[in-house]
Amino acid sequence: MTGSDIPSSFRLAYVPGVTPTKWVRVWHERLPHTSLELVQATAAEAPGLLAGGGADAGLVRLPVDRDVLSAIPLYTETTVVVIPKDHVATAAEEVSLAELSDEIVLHPLDDLLDWETLPGRPAVERPATTADAIELVAAGVGVLLVPQSLARLHHRKDLTYRPVPDAPESRVALSWPEAEVTPDLVEEFIGIVRGRTVNSTRGRAATPPRPAKDKAKDKAKDKAKRGGGSGARQKPATGRKPQAGGRSGGQSGKRGKPRGR
Repeated sequence: MTGSDIPSSFRLAYVPGVTPTKWVRVWHERLPHTSLELVQATAAEAPGLLAGGGADAGLVRLPVDRDVLSAIPLYTETTVVVIPKDHVATAAEEVSLAELSDEIVLHPLDDLLDWETLPGRPAVERPATTADAIELVAAGVGVLLVPQSLARLHHRKDLTYRPVPDAPESRVALSWPEAEVTPDLVEEFIGIVRGRTVNSTRGRAATPPRPAKDKAKDKAKDKAKRGGGSGARQKPATGRKPQAGGRSGGQSGKRGKPRGR
């Protein structure tokens, strides 16, 4: 991509808990003349935002509708239980779902985990959001299971968390609208998140072929350099001229030492 072929901006959606900072930094280094606009969206909103053209690509949580959106899984997050700092579970390095069976486990309406069976005891009412559920945990109403990045995002001094190895996990992916040909800037961002070097040709527009007249000029120049042109002059061979008296160079002025009798 060169000149007017490069769009002036690239819109990247991202959901809570996902931190695109390192990839955005690389983008600015590689494409300083193409701005990157960050668009924040909830996990539920992000797929519709992409499908509707509100962003060129997005860092989203799976699953997404693969008939509408393409997606490349990037990583899987550990699930943790958010608990008060004085909770008995803080004595352990990790917690199992069975150990939460007597706890009220809050299940917000924006829950990101795919549960077959909800753990623990249900709350009287489901919180509207994860942020609301965090407030209830702080109030001692119950505990909350979330991806670790969300526990960090909603950090409070009076709360902590522990990993829950047997809980469902959340996967983060790079996603963009399904198309026959992936847009060049999306390919650029794919390369960045996958760690491709700046010299990688994948995802970049192919270099256009050179005109035939330019190729002919190059051939003529190469031929001239090799001495194949009609006007090339040959350098004459050089050699030493014999000195007077048939002696070779530099010896004619010296007299030999007479032999003894």
